[in-house]
Amino acid sequence: MIWSMTFDPLIPLWALGAAALLVAAVLLITGYLGLRGWVLRGAAMVLVCLAMANPAIEREDREPLSSVVAVVVDKSQSQRLADRESVTDEVTRQLTERLDALPGFETRIVEARNTGSGGGTQLFKALSDSLADVPPDRVGGAVVITDGQVHDIPETAEALGFDAPVHSLITGSANERDRRLVLSKAPRFGLVGSEQIISVRVMDRGRNAGGGDRVRLSVKRGGTMISERQATVGVTLDIPVEISNGGDNIFEFEVEPLDGELTELNNRVVVTVEGIRENLRVLLVSGSPHAGERTWRNLLKSDASVDLVHFTILRPPEKQDGTPINQLSLIAFPTRELFAEKIDEFDLIIFDRYVRRGVLPMLYFDNIARYVRDGGAVLLAGGPDYAEAGSLYRTPLAPILPARPTGGILEEPFHATLAGLGERHPVTRGLPGADQDPPAWSRWFRAVETDILAGQTLMSGPGDTPLLVLNREGEGRVALLLSDHVWLWARGYEGGGPHVPLLRRLGHWLMQEPDLEEEALRVTMRGADLVVERQTLSDDISGVTVTAPSGETAPVTMSEQEPGLWRGTMPVSEIGLFSVTNGDLTTLVHAGPQNPKEFTDVLSTTDLLDPVAQATGGGAQRVVDIGGDVDVPRVVAMRSAATFSGNGWIGLKTTEASVLNGVDRYPLFLGFFGLALLLGMVSAMWYREGR
Repeated sequence: MIWSMTFDPLIPLWALGAAALLVAAVLLITGYLGLRGWVLRGAAMVLVCLAMANPAIEREDREPLSSVVAVVVDKSQSQRLADRESVTDEVTRQLTERLDALPGFETRIVEARNTGSGGGTQLFKALSDSLADVPPDRVGGAVVITDGQVHDIPETAEALGFDAPVHSLITGSANERDRRLVLSKAPRFGLVGSEQIISVRVMDRGRNAGGGDRVRLSVKRGGTMISERQATVGVTLDIPVEISNGGDNIFEFEVEPLDGELTELNNRVVVTVEGIRENLRVLLVSGSPHAGERTWRNLLKSDASVDLVHFTILRPPEKQDGTPINQLSLIAFPTRELFAEKIDEFDLIIFDRYVRRGVLPMLYFDNIARYVRDGGAVLLAGGPDYAEAGSLYRTPLAPILPARPTGGILEEPFHATLAGLGERHPVTRGLPGADQDPPAWSRWFRAVETDILAGQTLMSGPGDTPLLVLNREGEGRVALLLSDHVWLWARGYEGGGPHVPLLRRLGHWLMQEPDLEEEALRVTMRGADLVVERQTLSDDISGVTVTAPSGETAPVTMSEQEPGLWRGTMPVSEIGLFSVTNGDLTTLVHAGPQNPKEFTDVLSTTDLLDPVAQATGGGAQRVVDIGGDVDVPRVVAMRSAATFSGNGWIGLKTTEASVLNGVDRYPLFLGFFGLALLLGMVSAMWYREGR
């Protein structure tokens, strides 16, 4: 309880002040003149002024508040190394028991985890958040249980926002050692086929660490080993890597472990280089003139990523009419230059209704077949030419073509429809209008009758005749479009059709764009979620497994989003390289920045937290002794001290904070007591005057 004197004037303050001045003046004059009874008169007037001031005695009923202590538990990835996690749990348990047994203290336990942004261990942000609703005068202190690798330590004690000790209980051992691989320089982009330089450096820290040792360094691309080399500890090493494909090229660099090191998680770094293709080179060879010839040209010329070389064969070599060469408007077809010397420079060769007229010797067709097997691509868009005697099937190209013409030509109106595989294949899946029966696109009127020898049929014509057939041959790819009426879609006949997405996807599949692979496993990071996509032609997929950087594995629940495309999402809290596996397919994705602060230095230390602990009167001390036993310091309540820590103990501040439950007020000049006092004084004054 707290007693105090208060005043609540019954008249305005200016009037009370004027009355006090008047009383003082009367007292001075009567005292100076020595009038009889002036003391009693003055006392009576003073009591009247006091009565007007309405003095009162107040008694406050206060209840003391407990002091709040925040215990911040480091749950970052580095705390999972060695036995730190079990030590942390044991220290938290013992410390909580001791704080609960300490009267007058309220304990708040808060766990700080990695956010995934790469900012490292943010313990003081968690501390600030946990005490956001607590007045500074109620904070009795804070205890941080960590390995000492904290990345948001305030520069001054004033930045904490409270005046109380901060103690650090450090897990881990003082004789730890570790090796890590540091990424010095890496490009973000690179042309496909080019060579880029990535610089790394091996660093050893801790017990008996030094430089100059030679260690083995392995280089992987997409999980496959591509080279091994020797690196010198402490010396930057430049490593050339080839950008082999468009999109993400994931390179993994891993150094051999150090004997007795703390962790191997930071022995590797991952670099993602986005492969950018130069303009794709396409050779378009048009044979028999027809209405659809310009469809191919317009489509390819409209694609900014395509460099088109187009020839239309109108004059075979045997045509000799005596016209002088300088008067010819046509040029000779550069067969040797295109199909012998520079054929490998093209990404795709298209034969549009090509008919053998002796322009290309058989030797060149054999070279085209070799070009496909070595990784090239050929598309045959045929009409009657593919069924007749001049068909390309009757050349050395036949072994790589997936369909053999029967000689029949089907000339009747029909709707091109998606075959069973076509509904799942990324080239034809989701074509606008394909979800209706018949499809919402115009009819065609001619198709070539063939027998399928290999490959996959994606579209069908009349009587389920194969219309679009794709096949892989060696390292390359081949496609057959067995109708020459796709131009009807381009001209808008009967509303037209999706010729642009169909032909563009077809061309990019032939040029091996990763997004159009029919069997593919892809993984991306969307915020804190790992998103897995599985493209397949099968009706079902086996389990998809995710391996975290720490080595923990977990399945991903996949659901079919559309025919042939499955997707699953998993929240992740770790930073580093995740491996996703489904059957024989494996892909990688890196969560967070390439070089996260969390694994920049993993050795436990008291050095980082000691300055802020000393500035607040606290201390930083290890909780694992030489023998490996957990030794949690005693907790002592203290009112005020310059130092709140010592050997084997830590102190917490007992605050003076309290809550007001009520106030009892006792007026002095109200009621019978005040009336009796005033009447008594006036009576004494009259009595003195009457004598």
